[in-house]
Amino acid sequence: MTILVNGIEIGEAAVAREVQYHPAPSLGEARQLAARALVVRELLLQEAHRLALAPSASDEDEGQEDPEDAMVRTLLERAVTVPEPDETRCREAFERHPERYRSPDLYEAAHILFPAPATDAAAREAARRSALETLDLLRAAPQRFAELARECSACPSAAEGGSLGQFTADQMVPEFMTVLDAIKPGDLCPEPTPTPFGYHVIRLDHREAGRTLPFERVRDNISVELYDREWRQAVHCFIGQLVGRARIEGVEMAAVQ
Repeated sequence: MTILVNGIEIGEAAVAREVQYHPAPSLGEARQLAARALVVRELLLQEAHRLALAPSASDEDEGQEDPEDAMVRTLLERAVTVPEPDETRCREAFERHPERYRSPDLYEAAHILFPAPATDAAAREAARRSALETLDLLRAAPQRFAELARECSACPSAAEGGSLGQFTADQMVPEFMTVLDAIKPGDLCPEPTPTPFGYHVIRLDHREAGRTLPFERVRDNISVELYDREWRQAVHCFIGQLVGRARIEGVEMAAVQ
């Protein structure tokens, strides 16, 4: 069906191009999301033209911004305003969820990597067997970890006896972190750990829990979070008003209002 927004047509080719930016369980759902996004963009552009807005310059884009994107940005800058969160609101947000504002957990660990591409089944099995053999050696003589890391590990950390130093969870792949959160400091993981890089023999050396940061350290971050959330809500409301006044054919927009 043809999509019309106040009489302006959005062609099938435009929807087809937009689909790639809206992943969904099915092509039909992706197409619906793409069509809605294009309708919203058309409504914003129409409103900008109705108000005869000239796009303002963007410091970030230094003249490289698409003219239509600039029009939409200028419209939203003028039509949507929210107050800056004050000290009281920021402190209330902090006190409601202090766990959100904490330093990350710190880890110290060592590993021995037996490399194998994720797509090479034979290499993966060989790496797993090598890791198992190394684990057997370490169970009998745990003091040999640094020696075996220097001899066997394919990671640059081999030069440090397998030591990875101090790091946070976001610096490691999830499979690695799952192991570290399941064992105690000083322990070896009892099984080789598979990751996209191969198989690892892992020892956790130290884990230090993060701490809640003082309000003064996170006040600016909280202010930005509150402002961004309220701005998105205000934009959603503004778009809903445009949808409510528009004549839209060919796509269901109830979810946008």
